[in-house]
Amino acid sequence: MKYAWTNDEMPSKEVAPGIVRRLIATENLMLVEVVFTDGPTPAPDPFHSHPHEQVSSLIEGEIYLFVGDVEKVHLKPGDAFAIPSGIPHTIQRLSPKVKLIDCFTPLREDFLEK
Repeated sequence: MKYAWTNDEMPSKEVAPGIVRRLIATENLMLVEVVFTDGPTPAPDPFHSHPHEQVSSLIEGEIYLFVGDVEKVHLKPGDAFAIPSGIPHTIQRLSPKVKLIDCFTPLREDFLEK
């Protein structure tokens, strides 16, 4: 089993224009780096939910976080958030570049290369 990856060894995928995702996964845990270079965005992304628990840390840039009916939260580098399974959520990018580190359990099979 491989235990470490250099920055340029981590597989990356452009999932949409201006959005690149890189990930590492074990059998039960997934860490995902998402870099957005499409900001600032004029409106939030569409809400989505998933059965996975998610914990995220904002590394670079600023965002608004929207979770269900709760008032939006302004987050800056060093801030973090947690989303329980099945809860609708989204973000709005407030800066030209945003970098998030997301952790998911169980694995996001939809993110894995087939």
